[in-house]
Amino acid sequence: MAKKYNPVVYFEIPVTNMDRAIKFYTNVFNFVFERTVIDRIEMAIFPLVAENEGISGALAKGEIYKPTNEGVIVYFNTEDIDRTLRMAGDNGGQTLYPKTSNGDLGYVAEFEDSEGNRIALHQTLG
Repeated sequence: MAKKYNPVVYFEIPVTNMDRAIKFYTNVFNFVFERTVIDRIEMAIFPLVAENEGISGALAKGEIYKPTNEGVIVYFNTEDIDRTLRMAGDNGGQTLYPKTSNGDLGYVAEFEDSEGNRIALHQTLG
């Protein structure tokens, strides 16, 4: 019998300036990062609470990491998309796709972070 699992377990967001990226994500989402070096790659690990749904990942700085707003899109949960978009703009980002209804699933939006990556937001109804 095949194992049942969620297919995505981890993500990395490319950065060119780690301090600037940490400041951006801390100011926008109030994240606390754990800085480390893995295989000579500078990383800042997003928080993970094992009991909660979802996965974690890292900001990653290294030769192979190239920020882009044309590749894979990572979705972050937020309780208030409007506030998160405003905070992104106040911290050097810009809205790429405004808050839009996703029917019964809630709302989505997208912004460009301080490094030039396209990042998506999801807010549930209620």
